Amino acid sequence: MHEPKICCIAKGKAGKKYGFGNKASVATTSQGGWLLGALSLPDNPYDGHTLDQQLAQVRRLVGGKSRPAPETHVDMGYRGHNHSGPETVHVDKRRRGATPKTLWRWMKRRAAVEPTIGHLKGERRLESNRLKGATGDAINAILSAAAMNFQKLQGFFWHFGLRLLHQLSSTLVPSPSLELTP
Repeated sequence: MHEPKICCIAKGKAGKKYGFGNKASVATTSQGGWLLGALSLPDNPYDGHTLDQQLAQVRRLVGGKSRPAPETHVDMGYRGHNHSGPETVHVDKRRRGATPKTLWRWMKRRAAVEPTIGHLKGERRLESNRLKGATGDAINAILSAAAMNFQKLQGFFWHFGLRLLHQLSSTLVPSPSLELTP
């Protein structure tokens, strides 16, 4: 409790009902799980009131002027959001009801964000911040997301390099079955 700017955050889970710190918001791609944005939110705001900030950061980083407005899928914590932007926001629900099947599949895909948040907390030091103040919280959130993206990029280049070496070795080394005898 050495940091004076922390808040009590109600988690709503049976194992750990409360936590102390600041909220963090992350935006990911629908396929691949690339992190597009990360924000630290001081003073424990309601999730629905933070949607404009997160989507503005994604627009700023991705540069969405030439593309069509994306669809955004959020969990039930964003019910009653006050977002007024070009994005279409779909809030998850418990039952499908009259929701079209294709939209329901995308909403179920949103559940893939939870393991990403768990990896950010457990492996990328988002859970224990050693930087001081609100600026330190913001820097920690961004660096955690960047580290996650760099790990994905490293894995991509590793597999790409292995495929390239395999292709080069098969073209440069003559196959013994192709030798001709006189």
